[in-house]
Amino acid sequence: MTLLLATLYQILQMLLVLALAPLLTGWVRLVKARLVGRRGPSLLQPYRDLLRLLRKEVVLARNASWLFRSVPYMMFTAIWLAAGLVPVFTTQLALAPTADLIALIALLGSARFFLALAGMDTGTSFGGIGSSREMMIAALAEPAMLMIVFSVAILVRSTSLAEIADFMMAGAVGLRISLALALIALVMVAIAENARIPIDNPATHLELTMVHEAMVLEYSGRHLALVEAASMLKLLLYMALIACVFAPWGMATAGSGVAAALGGMLVFVAKLAFGGILLALFETSIAKMRVFRVGEFLGGALLLSLLGAIFLYVSRGV
Repeated sequence: MTLLLATLYQILQMLLVLALAPLLTGWVRLVKARLVGRRGPSLLQPYRDLLRLLRKEVVLARNASWLFRSVPYMMFTAIWLAAGLVPVFTTQLALAPTADLIALIALLGSARFFLALAGMDTGTSFGGIGSSREMMIAALAEPAMLMIVFSVAILVRSTSLAEIADFMMAGAVGLRISLALALIALVMVAIAENARIPIDNPATHLELTMVHEAMVLEYSGRHLALVEAASMLKLLLYMALIACVFAPWGMATAGSGVAAALGGMLVFVAKLAFGGILLALFETSIAKMRVFRVGEFLGGALLLSLLGAIFLYVSRGV
């Protein structure tokens, strides 16, 4: 019965993150528009955009290989699976034994690697520029992410996301400077990984500043729909990860019943709405930075995560 319920929750989570990802993107766009005095698009506009792209014909470059055609499917699958690993409304998931932070980083790194390859596959200058910039960001963001994982692992003595959420909900952690540093570092990494302002701005197509958009310029039709859906899932994934590690309260635990799981879903939607408002506020109050300053931004994230790990290491006397 327990395994059956965990499997049911896992399927529900996979469907929930898939359904909510475009809504979160639409919510962030709407709040940003209202903050700058515009009416803004409908909350459902991302769903319409994806359906419109799915109905369009795929146009491929003459020299595009099988890799270019396969990457949207591989990227979408990897990020969707990664989003399914992060407990969002309950820690009682069928994939919980394999859902740890290292597996999460591996899945996200694989999706990034294949997208960068696809950017170079057609041989266009834009794709090459975008791929090289993406790899530069990855070279700084992934070490910072690993240091955040080490910080949490030192405290919880596990990298399992379900165990981390249960540990944090137990309330024995208290307020720690090291966790605050890790949280700030994770937010900075999330901004860079999701191509958000000030690192990138997917809404523009300026050659001097493009990163993510430069890699996907050659995609169209259902391929572009999958790439866009994967980007939306990635934004939701990082918000869910921050909520799971640093604010898991309201989440159902093993044996807490179906009512607690339903309550956990409502709390998760509220967390996403709050995270979307904070992201919109941040993006409307800061300007896009130049590409060569991205290293300073992510270097700060790496430094904060390293300090967090050192503080925890020293305080626990590991």
